[in-house]
Amino acid sequence: MPADALTLTDLTVRHGDVLAVDGLDLRIRGGETVALLGPNGAGKSTTVSAVLGLLCPDAGTVRVLGRTAVDAVRAGCVGAMLQRGGLPGEARVGEVLHLVRRSYGRAGRARAWPLDDLVATTGIGGLLGRDVDALSGGQRQRVLLALALAGQPPLLLLDEPTSAMDVEGRRAFWATMRDLAARGTTVVFATHHLEEADAVADRVVVMACGRVVADGPSAAVRSAVAGRTVRFSAPIGVVVDRVPGVTGATRLGSSVALATTDVEATLRALLAEGVALADLDVRGASLEDAVLSLTTPGVAR
Repeated sequence: MPADALTLTDLTVRHGDVLAVDGLDLRIRGGETVALLGPNGAGKSTTVSAVLGLLCPDAGTVRVLGRTAVDAVRAGCVGAMLQRGGLPGEARVGEVLHLVRRSYGRAGRARAWPLDDLVATTGIGGLLGRDVDALSGGQRQRVLLALALAGQPPLLLLDEPTSAMDVEGRRAFWATMRDLAARGTTVVFATHHLEEADAVADRVVVMACGRVVADGPSAAVRSAVAGRTVRFSAPIGVVVDRVPGVTGATRLGSSVALATTDVEATLRALLAEGVALADLDVRGASLEDAVLSLTTPGVAR
C-alpha cells in the first residue's frame, strides 16, 4: 500500500452557485482512522463523493492509493457506506451479498472477503435469509457495512455510519472498526456523534465552509479552545453568574456548570462565598465545545 491512502490537493467543488469545497488540501496516511467533523453544509459529504468519483471536481486533484478516484474504485480498493445508501427491494440479504461478492476477483479487482469471516465480522449471520425490506435501521447499516467490506478494501469511507443504530449497535460497530484498523485498513468517517470521534479516531479533521479549520489528534483540537468547565452541586439560590472568570452558567436541578477562563479565580471566589462545591469536577473543553468554537462565526477562540 502507498504511504498515503488519500491525497486531496486544492480540491474545489461547486453545486451551482454554492462553493461546497473550497481549495481543500488533505493527506491521510495508510492505516489511519480519521474523523471528518463539522456542521451540515461544511463539505464533508461532498468531499467523500469526490473521493468515490461520484462527482467531478471543478478544480484540484484526488489521489486514492496512488490512483485516480475512478480507477481506485473500479479496482475495488475503496469501500463505502453513504448516508443515502440503499439496498435493492424484494431480495434477501444473502442474495445481495452474494451478488456483490461475485463482482470481485475479476479483471484485476481485489478478491472477495471469505464469506464466513465477513458475516462474522459484520454480525449479520442471523440476517442472511431475511428480506431487505424487513430490516431495522441498525440492521440495514450492518448489511451496508458488509457490502462495503466485501472486496477487503484497504480504504473504507463512512458517511454518518451509526445514525440509525442504538447504543449497543454503535458499540459493536466501532469494535469492528478498531479490528479493521488493527489489520491495516484506512478508515475515514464523517459523523455528528462527536463522542465517537473522540473515542475512536486517531485524528480529527474539522471542516467549515468547505475548508479545513483544524486537523490533528482530538486532544490537540480540544486544547486549542480556551476555557474550562467547573461543575458542582449547590442549593438553588446560590448566585454564580457574577463570579470572576465565569463566562457562562447553567443549572440542571442541583447541578451547576460554569464556563470559566480562570479556574483558580473562580474556585477561590466560590469558596470565599461559602459555597461547599460538593461533587466538584473541573474539565477542559470537550470535542463538541472545540468544534462549535471552530465552526460558529463570531465565537471567540
